[in-house]
Amino acid sequence: MTAIDEIAPDLYRLSLYVPEFDMQFNHFLVRDEEPLLFHAGLKGFFPALKEAVGSLIDPATLRYVAWSHFESDECGALNDWLELAPEAEPVCTLVGKLVNVDDFSIRPARGMTSEDVLETGKYRFRVHRSPHLPHGWDAGLLFEETRNTLFCSDLFHHFGNVTAVTDSDLVGPSAQAMEMMQGGPLAGYLPYTRQTEGVLKSLAELDPQALAVMHGSSYSGSSAKQMLVDLAGVVKEHFDQ
Repeated sequence: MTAIDEIAPDLYRLSLYVPEFDMQFNHFLVRDEEPLLFHAGLKGFFPALKEAVGSLIDPATLRYVAWSHFESDECGALNDWLELAPEAEPVCTLVGKLVNVDDFSIRPARGMTSEDVLETGKYRFRVHRSPHLPHGWDAGLLFEETRNTLFCSDLFHHFGNVTAVTDSDLVGPSAQAMEMMQGGPLAGYLPYTRQTEGVLKSLAELDPQALAVMHGSSYSGSSAKQMLVDLAGVVKEHFDQ
């Protein structure tokens, strides 16, 4: 069953909890004149997500499907959404479009740089490149400029069937999750490179007031900027182990 929560005006968190992993998979619908879905989800999630989206809008009117990086839980069901919504357009970084998506997708993607603006009606979005953060050369994070919401993808990943939105610190739970993955097949989940601290600082300079987190609680409050800065040290510590 998909848990649906309006975590900000017109922003809905669609969450599927998988007990085997003790992990939430969160997808975000922006209800506007031209609706946007961030995270297409796994192929197996599509029926449940379609039903959840259908409780909020007509899924056939979906205009944009966006994500951070090329990974199954981010865009596995992309073509299912594109078949359902004839006007829907994939949205990703320009690198993502060129190296992955236009070969995978049934329609060409809108490959965005930080200079490009996507407007859905009331809301304005930019894609900020973040190579290898969370993962992959093609990675980027979506930022909504009207309400200053950063769509974080795997940043601040934490486990559990947790509350939809919190005003509590996310750095500690994220560090705990990275610690739990050390020594196992998911070790090195968030890579640390010479660019990592700079990328996180540049995201912090956007001064987000909300963080839409893919795995775990989203955040609303005044500490998002500092949490992004602090996350660099946590990623470095656990990647070096």
